[in-house]
Amino acid sequence: MPGVTTVVLAGVGGQGTILAGDVIAKVAVAQGYDVKLSEVHGMAQRGGSVDTIVRFGDCVHSPIVDPGVADHLIAFELIEAARRLTALSPGGRFVVNTRTIQPLPVLTGAMGAPTGIEAALAYEGAVFLDAEALACEAGSPRSANVVLLGAASYGLPFPESSWRDVIASRVPPKTVEANLRAFDLGRKACSEGACGV
Repeated sequence: MPGVTTVVLAGVGGQGTILAGDVIAKVAVAQGYDVKLSEVHGMAQRGGSVDTIVRFGDCVHSPIVDPGVADHLIAFELIEAARRLTALSPGGRFVVNTRTIQPLPVLTGAMGAPTGIEAALAYEGAVFLDAEALACEAGSPRSANVVLLGAASYGLPFPESSWRDVIASRVPPKTVEANLRAFDLGRKACSEGACGV
């Protein structure tokens, strides 16, 4: 769809992909775009896959994403990055958190842990960010999702002030300062080249 930007966020339950998608959608609305947001929760409460899709532009007809159309894929962990790779358009922006969350069959011993994922993703053009380390540096270990928002913000056409306003309105009041630091660290990592932009 011409003039429409598609962002796919992929992670597992508890990583904050839904909050991150909501922030992106609200920032886009604040900038006057038509926005469609969809979420696929699956078994999110049990650590299952969670996808959040945000589409914005002058006129967005559907939140549905066909394979190969996502302009941005922001993956909250390595296995989900590999699972959602088919969503990414040729030349799309692909930012991946270096964390791995082992799926239940691996944890129960029913199958072995996957290997070689990071190398395969790098071959596909992924750029990597240690969001957990940056969240800890910001003083809020649970704000890795906001670090990834900072990384996403560097490649999206919205003013930094709008991101900061929406984040401050969406996170618990006691965590606003730490979350804004987390956002700044994710954005700074990209400005210094960590995100390949």
